[in-house]
Order: sequence, then structure tokens, then C-alpha cells
Amino acid sequence: MELSLKRPICFFDLEATGTSVTKDRIVEISILKIYPNGNRESRTWLVNPEMQMSEEVIAIHGITNEKVAKEPTFKELAHRVLDMIKDSDLAGYNSNKYDIPLLVEEFLRADIDFDMGKRVAVDVQNIFHKKEQRTLSAAYQFYCGKVLENAHSAEADTEATYEILKSQLDRYEDLQNDMSYLAEYSNRFKAVDFAGFIIYNEDGVECFSFGKYRNQPVEQVLERDPGYYGWVQNADFPLYTKKVLTSIKLRKLQS
Repeated sequence: MELSLKRPICFFDLEATGTSVTKDRIVEISILKIYPNGNRESRTWLVNPEMQMSEEVIAIHGITNEKVAKEPTFKELAHRVLDMIKDSDLAGYNSNKYDIPLLVEEFLRADIDFDMGKRVAVDVQNIFHKKEQRTLSAAYQFYCGKVLENAHSAEADTEATYEILKSQLDRYEDLQNDMSYLAEYSNRFKAVDFAGFIIYNEDGVECFSFGKYRNQPVEQVLERDPGYYGWVQNADFPLYTKKVLTSIKLRKLQS
């Protein structure tokens, strides 16, 4: 089944120096852009992370320190990446938990105020886990009947994710071919900041999801304990989480 799109959607995958959203950096990014008329556009960039990768990480994706040493940094590539995705929704495999938060961190480090508020995000892994409980390679075999060659290559993983979503729509009649619906369905919880440190409760109120103020409304916490805002800003939280928290604080002050 082809995707029913009201706007373009960009499937993307990242390879990085590690798994920490706040500390690690992108070394490869691949984007497959699907337009509402069915046209496709794809780009893959190697990225100099400006830090050394361990042998354990290199063994996973096969990208060596030498291979990226002379490639452009993300800051040098940022506007080219933004030009490709700025009018689009986003989709990926485990993207809500990892790829999107890491991408947003890189944009913010490059002084680009990237905002997820005007787009939806479809996480194909979460759809898969709700339906079948498997890995990406198994998902590709299960839904598409193919063996995923070059797994952990950003380009191969991106193409496979796109094919899986189309096959999921063919297989499950209850899945609506609508990106807003799929974004809602593929979110395990309603995160405000994607990393999940700030989430919506059942009443749609922003709440902290961690620590001593777990499940308590952010606005109320900041009113009772103004110093908590400064603690979060100075601690090892994603830049986008800090940006969201600042927005909530400013909204409260202006109300």
C-alpha cells in the first residue's frame, strides 16, 4: 500500500559515535523523502563527529574514524539537511526514542532552532512492537519477505523502514493510512520533548516523568520550586528538553 500523504514525509536513519543523545554525535545520516505524488528523493551524508569512536562502535556500523576524518561536520551540513526535511513529517525505526532526539540535539548545537511542534513523527519500530515484537532485520523479513543486507548501514536501514511501513499498512486493516494517526499510534507515551523527560498526562498537561517530581505538572513544580528549572538547565539533559522546559516557563510567566 502506498502512503496517503498530505505533505512530504522523510524516513531517516542515523549512525553515531554511541547511544547517548546528549554526548554522542552523528557519523552518517540517510534521508529518503517521499512526496504526496509518490516522487522520491534520497541523500546520504557521512559526518565528521569531531570525536573518536571506539572499536566496539565501529564494529557495529563499519564506519571508521579514518573514513569520516575529512568529511564535513554536522554544523557544516546542517542547513542542507534542514532544507530537505523542513517541510516534512518524519519517520524512522526507533526514531522517537533515539534518532529524532539526537538529530534535534545536533541542530541545536549548530545554532538551528529546530522545532518538532509543527510536524508528526511515525516510529515504525513501535508499530512493529505493538503488532509483532521483533527487531528491524526480523521486521524486514516478516513484512517484506526479504533479508536485510548491510544492516546498520544508514541507507539500507532507511529504505527497509520505508518498505516495512507500507507493508504494515497492507497487513493491518485497522491501521489508517494517515501520518497523524500513525504518529499517535506509534508513540508509546505522549512525550513533549521526544526524549520523554516531559510527558502529557491524561488531561493533556505537561508533567515531569522522572525524579522527585515524577508525574507532577511542570508549571506547578516550577512555581513551587523555581530552582528546579536551573538544575535541569545545568544537568545532562538533551538540549531540546531544556528548550521545551524554557517554553513552558515563559508561557507561564506571560499568562
